[in-house]
Order: sequence, then C-alpha cells, then structure tokens
Amino acid sequence: MKMTSDWANAIGHVDCDAFYASCEAVRHPELTGRPICVLSSQNAIVVAKSYAAKALGVTTGMPVWEARKLAPQAAFLAADFRYYGQMSDKLFSILRRYSPDIEIYSIDEAFMDMNGIRMLWRKSFQQLADDIRRTVDRETGITVSVGISNTRTLAKMASESNKPNGTTILPGKHIARFLSELPVAAIPGIGRNRAALLYKFKIHTALQFAQVEDGLMQRLLGRHGLLLKQELSGRTVLPLQLNPQLPKSVARTASMGGLSQDAEIITAHLSYHAMRLVSDLVAKHLLTRHLHVFLTLASFERCGTDIRLDLSTNSLKRITTVVKAGFLALYRAGEQYRGCGIVATHISKEASSTGDLFGFSREDSRQAGLMLAVNRINKKYGERTVLLASVQRIKTKQHLPRFHYPLLIAR
Repeated sequence: MKMTSDWANAIGHVDCDAFYASCEAVRHPELTGRPICVLSSQNAIVVAKSYAAKALGVTTGMPVWEARKLAPQAAFLAADFRYYGQMSDKLFSILRRYSPDIEIYSIDEAFMDMNGIRMLWRKSFQQLADDIRRTVDRETGITVSVGISNTRTLAKMASESNKPNGTTILPGKHIARFLSELPVAAIPGIGRNRAALLYKFKIHTALQFAQVEDGLMQRLLGRHGLLLKQELSGRTVLPLQLNPQLPKSVARTASMGGLSQDAEIITAHLSYHAMRLVSDLVAKHLLTRHLHVFLTLASFERCGTDIRLDLSTNSLKRITTVVKAGFLALYRAGEQYRGCGIVATHISKEASSTGDLFGFSREDSRQAGLMLAVNRINKKYGERTVLLASVQRIKTKQHLPRFHYPLLIAR
C-alpha cells in the first residue's frame, strides 16, 4: 500500500465522550459519581449512557426495566435535545477558535481543516489537540477525544481508537501499523453485514482492506469501498463539507439484527431512530415537515406510510408521536420484520421558521422546561414520582442489539 507523505493534508476529528450523559452530568452536579442513563421520549429504552453505566453492562437500546436491574444506583433522565443543542453550539464555537474551517458532522462531533494551523498557533498537532481537549473541558465540562491524520476517515478512526479524553496523532508513516492493529469493522461505514462479507474473502483487518485489489473491492463494496480504500491509504477523496447545502432528506434506518414480530421490540428500534434523527436535526438547526416511516419484512419488501406534520419541527415529542402512529398503521400481528426506519423530508432551516398561528412551536419549547421540572421532582422524591400518562414499561422478550447508525443524507 503506497502511502502519502506525513502531512500532505491534515484533518482533525473531535468527538465528544458519552455526550448526552456528559451534558446531564454538567447540568446536575449532584449526580457526580453516579452512572447516568438517558432515555427515549417514552422513557422505555436507554438511548445513551455514561461510561460508568456501560461498565455495569447497560447498553444502548436496552429496556429501562432491565437497565434498572443492572444499575439500580443509576440516574435515569429523559432526553432534552434543546439543551444538548446548546451545549453542541458551545463546542463548535470553541473549535472555530482553532480553525475557521469546520464541518459539523453530528450533534457531538466535527471535522476540522488543520492545514496551516500549526504555523498559526506555533504548536505541534499533539499540543493543539491537547489544548482543544483542555479548553472544551474547562469551558463546557465535557470531555472530547481528538484524532488528526491525512484524511477524514483516518482522523475519525484515530479519535475513536483512544476514548475517552484521548489524543491520537496519525502521520502518514504510521498509517500502516495503525491499520494493522484494527479490525475491518472499525472502518467507518463498514457495518456488521459488510464486515461478514469481507471476512469471507479473508479481509479481517483495516490494513488488509486498504490492500485489496481495486477490481475485487469494486465487486464487493462498489464505489463506496474504493473511496474508503483511498482514504485509508492517506489520499483525501472525501473533502470536508464546510458549506453544506440544505439536504433533501435525512434518514435513520437499519436492520434489527434478526427477525421479530414483537411490536414492542420494533417500536423500541423506531424510538431509537427517532432520537438520533432529532439529534442531527437539532445539531444542524434544521426542521422537518414530512416523515416517511417504514418497516422491512422478512422477504426484504418494505411497507411504508407518509406523514405530513402540522408544522416544521425538530421536537422529539412531536416526531415520536407521529412515528408511533405510523408504526400502528403499518404493523400486522404475526408478520416477521427484519428492519425499520424513518426518513425526514421537506427540510428547512430553523432560523427561517416563522411562528404558527396556534402557538404549537412555543409548545415545543415549553416541553423542554416541563421535562426539566419532572426530572427535578423525581430526583428529589424518587425516580418514578411523576410519570407521563403515556409511559409504559417495555416488556421485551429479548435484548435489543447494541447498534450505531450512520447519518444518511440524500441530495
């Protein structure tokens, strides 16, 4: 594998550590030392957790009742994306001090163009990355992991290889050794199914992936695989999106890891999709007016329904309510399903939104304050003192898989 020079290009990736849980820890210093679990809007599943909760066996997508058994001492808090969005804005404003060119990738991570930045600051990349980590921690109370390398793919892999609160600098001469120590599944965009396919061709490490002949890579993963291969070799083919256009759609979709006819399991997956969808809309200050909810049958056929919202929104409460309605319209008892998803369209900028006649947009903002009040009461008098009427304990018959979904943006 032919490598580029050490710094023919320099891209940084900054990724927050357990972002939602870390935000809650900042807002609630009385929780210091306790594991933290952030819940879906119906308080049915864990959608994020602190490292302390993870150490106790709590996983993303786990039903709340099961998480409480594993971590009875943990704090269980409803997600508040308005607050997470504010913390995210603080993070990105700090990053722009170091480099004016950043790409906001999600609510808790960004890419930075680091070319020329060493000369500007008169510091090495190691010193700059450490300085970024310390500044973010000091001004926001959350920790981040930083990776710097020749391409965005390598920078992201570098930051993820040393979490939490770590710095990894990966110059060109060290890329091969770095890749040889990582499984192929560590490559961004290589999920479970793609990894299984690569294993059949004895491609087990990231380095082996980068060394695959172009013809075979084209046959296995198409253009996507060829682009990743070049990025792993240190050649930039995926430039930063510094001025992204308004996306035509934003989607969250994935296999459930197996067949299921259990309505509560499928609903939990859709709830997690909704949470991640809202997270990215809030991070990018976007609103949606139209949702497409679908289920994937065992035969791989899809059944879906389109839902027009009363107003453009990025409210988790509003979106999960209509997603649940969409699910009920599609679900057929006894039918086996293997996947599900949500596609948001009619995307608009939050800044261009105008108030609605009936005040629904103001109600969305009030919901955040309501949930904060409920959290404070429950912390003072007991975790289940105040519950929403719609809250139901999920009674799944199996574990939900631990999953991570890429943001799909169609242009």
